[in-house]
Amino acid sequence: MPDLAPEVTLALAGNRALFGPPPSAVMDPVPRGDLRRAVVAGIPSLLADLDGDQRNVLLTLARILATLETDKILPKHEAAELVAHRLSPASRELLLTARRMYLEGVSDEAAGTAWAGAKPAAHEAATELISEIAGFEPG
Repeated sequence: MPDLAPEVTLALAGNRALFGPPPSAVMDPVPRGDLRRAVVAGIPSLLADLDGDQRNVLLTLARILATLETDKILPKHEAAELVAHRLSPASRELLLTARRMYLEGVSDEAAGTAWAGAKPAAHEAATELISEIAGFEPG
């Protein structure tokens, strides 16, 4: 069963309900340590998708890092912008390219051969993001 800590955190941040009371009236905030553990727990399965979905994987790793840095779950494009400075120039450029693709609705497949050829660079960027993530305390 997936950990619901990130989803509950997002629901509380929006504090809107389709029906009934707002989420903050019926749910307690997620403890900081629970949220941090939950976002990091998905990294292994995320990395398994790197070769087929490098744009989304890099942006999700950026979101995980931003969550650890801010204790908030930011939109992917905002998270990428926030953490890009932590990366080497080549990895920063790749992450910002992924951000532009996301904002323009361009998938990995639609990006063509240049993006497909960036797989080794995507692995390097993912390694850098994971190294940054590892620098944060889990709870």
